This record gives sequence, C-alpha cells and structure tokens, in this order.
Amino acid sequence: MNKQLSDSKTNPLGGHWFILGAALLWGTTGTAQAFAPTGFDPMVIGALRLLIGGITLLLLALHRRELCSLRGWKWRLVILAAAFTASYQLCFFAAVAKTGVAVGTIVGIGSAPITGGLLGLIFRGERPGRRWLMSTILAIFGCALLSLSSGDVAVDPLGILLAIAAGASYAAYTLVIKGLLETHAPNAVMALVVCVGALLLSPVLINIDLDWLLQPRAIGVVLHLGLATMALSYWLFARGLQSIQVGTAVTLSLAEPMTAATLGILVLGEQLNSQAFFGISLILAGLVVLVLRRKKIPQNTTS
Repeated sequence: MNKQLSDSKTNPLGGHWFILGAALLWGTTGTAQAFAPTGFDPMVIGALRLLIGGITLLLLALHRRELCSLRGWKWRLVILAAAFTASYQLCFFAAVAKTGVAVGTIVGIGSAPITGGLLGLIFRGERPGRRWLMSTILAIFGCALLSLSSGDVAVDPLGILLAIAAGASYAAYTLVIKGLLETHAPNAVMALVVCVGALLLSPVLINIDLDWLLQPRAIGVVLHLGLATMALSYWLFARGLQSIQVGTAVTLSLAEPMTAATLGILVLGEQLNSQAFFGISLILAGLVVLVLRRKKIPQNTTS
C-alpha cells in the first residue's frame, strides 16, 4: 500500500466521519466521570477502561475470525502502540490532576495535531497541506478559548510537561496504528493493542481500595467508559484511520473537547460565556474545513 495515503483515496469522506464519531464518544468521558461516586481513582478508571474495551474488541475480533493466529504480527509495533496508549492514559490524567482540566486539556489535546502532522510527514511522507494547517490553527485556538474560558487556571510546570507527553503519546499511537492497519484487520489491531495496553496498566490496580467500584453508579460509569469511549470509539477510529492521514485524524479528534464542553452545558448545567461559545465555534469551523473539503473540489476534466 502506498505510504503517502492521501485524503483523496478510498472512502475519503467516510474516514472523516468515523474519526469524528470516535471523538464525539471520547468527549463523553469527562461527563461520565462526573457521575462517578466520591472517592473514585482516575488511574483505576483509566486501567479498567482499557481492560473492558480490550476484552470487548478481542471478543469481536475472535467472533469475526480476524484474529485466528498470532503469527505474522510485528509485535514490536503492537507493544509500542500499547505503550503509547497506556502512556496517554497516565500522562493525561496526571496532567489534569496537576494543572487542572483547562490547561491540561488545551496543552495535551491541542499539541497532538502538531505532533501528529510532523510524525506523519517524517515517518510516512504524508503532506497534510494548507487546509489541514488552517483547520488545525482554527481548532487549537478554539480549544484555547474553550479551555481557558472558566478562569480557573493553574499553571504547573510538571503538569504542562505531562500534558505535552500525553499529546505526543496520542499522536505517536496514531502513527503506529496506521502502520499496523496496512497489514491486519482493524478489529484485530485494536484488540491486541488495547489488551496489551491494559496489561501494562494493570499494576495500578494492585493494593488499591476498590470499595467505591462496588456501587451501581460506579459500575455504570466504568462500563460506559470501557464499552462506548474505548471499544466502540476505537472501532470507529481504526476504520477512519485506514483512509485518512495521521495529521488529519489527530486534528479531527479535537471534536472531543468541543463535545465535552457542550455536554457540560447541557447535562451538567455549566455556564457558557461568550469566550467559550467563540471557542466552540472555532473548533467547529476547523472541523468543517476538513470534513467538507472534498465537496469543494470540482471534477475538472481538462483536455
């Protein structure tokens, strides 16, 4: 398969919508955690999210007979992708704890498209183009306005570094997954990567008080995070990533903070000021530039 896979290849628009669907599901993570009982551990939730999502994807891959054999896999890449997945979980949750949701979100998620575009260019020869650059700038500025609109900002140097590490981990994970998808079925790829990632995070479950997890509300939150924001979202993400570039996929993922902010307003009763509204509008504009751009290209047949 040609490494310089462009957005004009197979199913160009479908890939965009698959990635957007995944990002919308990821955007429900914060709202779901708001319903978790007092005393919950974010690290435990992150590990259980991977575990439940990985088992679900594994069962799906086995059912569809896409994982009949473990031979022929590039296990170094599988472990690398799993390590980046686990690293994102740990770094992002730790960054939010250190520097707050606002700064942690904008630095972590906002830095990922830049890293993703550079990694795609360096390792795959993908040239995102001016529309990707325009979309990324709009979306990052939107994330900045949205994340900093609350005024409750704490800048912690370690937290900033952790957030940057989270963004880099997500971009690197996307890059490695892109390569694995060229030779293996999406369900099989995601099942192995998420399951190995869950194994890497399993030590955080040792000697941890899990009494809060016995409450029905906690079980519902963990199941939603594992099934919807991990299994289903990664199923969508893998299919979208098959037909679009790494940088484009990571930029489209910026729909996540937009979704989180919207749910915060509609579900949690948070207030939307003019700065946050403008931030959401910028993110939406950036996403529209990417998703609808194929409709803007005329079908010229010059002789």
